[in-house]
Amino acid sequence: MKKSSHYDNDFISDLSQDSFSTSQKVTGQSISESLLRFIQVEHPNFTENSCLSISELSALRVEFIALKLKSQLDEMSSMEKLVIDTISNGDEISNIALSQDNTPLSRGQKMADHVASFGGSWTFIISFGFFLFIWILLNTAFLLNKGFDPYPFILLNLILSCIAALQAPIIMMSQNRQEEKDRERSKLDYMINLKSELEIRTLHEKLDHLIIHQQRDLFEIQEIQIEMMKDITLSINSINKR
Repeated sequence: MKKSSHYDNDFISDLSQDSFSTSQKVTGQSISESLLRFIQVEHPNFTENSCLSISELSALRVEFIALKLKSQLDEMSSMEKLVIDTISNGDEISNIALSQDNTPLSRGQKMADHVASFGGSWTFIISFGFFLFIWILLNTAFLLNKGFDPYPFILLNLILSCIAALQAPIIMMSQNRQEEKDRERSKLDYMINLKSELEIRTLHEKLDHLIIHQQRDLFEIQEIQIEMMKDITLSINSINKR
């Protein structure tokens, strides 16, 4: 009884003409129609009866996804290119976020963060309110409004104006940097969602290939079992004739 080619030790890919293990074999029938048409653009001789390896199919899937993204967005942005690269290399986008979070801050950025953190706290409000109370009490009650800053406290108003003029842009610097971090996080969220969608598409294709591959194996097993049953039936009939 002749064995099926599925049980040979290796096979020759119709794309690269290289030899691969039979466990890596994928036929054109198990590939989606859109992906098959994409392969036939560069390899016109590749048909449903042709075969290739899983590694070659994975590389073609990445190229196919990149082409789809480019056609949908007219021009692939740097984020889409980065997502495609992470899929090809098997990297994680979360590593990019960690590398960006570990970027050292300049001295001015650290100072702006500290000023914004302290200026928007109850500690600053209570301490500054206490300072104003002491200033007014000292000039009115102790110095009888004849001190270094009598009523209407012109020097105090000048100090408050200077503090407000300096504090506002420093806080805005910190807020702008925080907005930049929020935008980067939004980009990372978009890339993670895009990669998840592409991975799910690829997973569906792999599951379809696995199901078709298993069905082909079951059909081959059934054919062998039918042949064995025929041999057994023939043997029984020959024994009965004797």
